[in-house]
Amino acid sequence: MTKQKLPVVIWHNARCSTSRTAMCVLDDLKATATVVNYLEDEITEAMLEDLLAKLGIPAFGLVRTKEPLYKEKYAHRKLSEKQWIKVLIKHPVLIERPVVVKGNKAVIGRPMERVVELLK
Repeated sequence: MTKQKLPVVIWHNARCSTSRTAMCVLDDLKATATVVNYLEDEITEAMLEDLLAKLGIPAFGLVRTKEPLYKEKYAHRKLSEKQWIKVLIKHPVLIERPVVVKGNKAVIGRPMERVVELLK
């Protein structure tokens, strides 16, 4: 019986060097991935909730707290899970990247070893 490959998805930002490195890792490991260009593609609440469930983290765990937008608008705000999800949909630049999904598991690709481990 042959082992079935699980689908791989990468939430990718082409302007991010770490995200580009993750794409190279996928290529090196011969992993065919569906690319979600989350800065351009529509992101729904259901997509984000699914991603967070696979990551096993709350929405705030996906927030790029070093982004100027976060510092200007959200740094000192206490938001609910649903509110953070709405913020991430409205401002996808705040989403940590890259995120690689394989089957029902996902990792934020920092450090890159997490991606390699997930794909093995």
